[in-house]
Amino acid sequence: MKTTNKLVMATNNANKLREAREILAPLGIEVLSQREAGADCDPDENGSTFAENAIIKATAVFEAVGLPTIADDSGLCVEALGGRPGVHSARYAPKGEECDKLLGEMKDVPDGKRGAAFRCTICYIDGSGHTEFTGSCEGAIGYEQRGSNGFGYDPVFMVGDRTMAELSADEKNSISHRGAALRELYRFLRERNGE
Repeated sequence: MKTTNKLVMATNNANKLREAREILAPLGIEVLSQREAGADCDPDENGSTFAENAIIKATAVFEAVGLPTIADDSGLCVEALGGRPGVHSARYAPKGEECDKLLGEMKDVPDGKRGAAFRCTICYIDGSGHTEFTGSCEGAIGYEQRGSNGFGYDPVFMVGDRTMAELSADEKNSISHRGAALRELYRFLRERNGE
C-alpha cells in the first residue's frame, strides 16, 4: 500500500520539524506542523513514559486531521539524578532555565558519575494503527553551557569533547536520539512504500 506523501508532526516546534523534514525528505514526504495541518489541539501529556506521551499526542492530532501523524516524546535521563528529569524534561524548569537548574543540581557530581542519555520515542499512527520507534544518544553532563546550535539541554550535554549545541545540524542529526528514531521511521516508511 502506498502511503500518502503528507505526514503531520504533532508539534509546532521549528527545530523538531526541521530535523524530521531533513531526514524524511529523500522519501518525498512533506512533513507538516500540526498548525499547518489545521490541528488546534494540545493534549494533556500525562503518560508515565515517553511512549505513552507520544501515543497521546499522535492520536489527538491524527483524530483532528485524518492524515498519517507522528509525534515524539523525548527527554534527558541523568544517571546521578536517578533518571531525572526524564519524562518531565520539558517541565523540569521554566523555559530557558533548564540548563542552569541542571548544572546547579549536578555541581557536586564528579566526572565519572555525570553520565546521561537523551531518549526519544516516536509514534506513527494512520488508519491501520500505530507503531513506535525509539532512539537514544549517550553522553555526559558538562560543567558549563557551550555552543549555540541547539536548544533545551543541548548546551550542557557532552558528546565526546563537544556539547550537542556545538555540533553542526548534520553532525547532530547523525547521532541524536530523535535522529535515530526518525531513521527507524524512515526505514519503516521506505519498506512500506516498497522502495
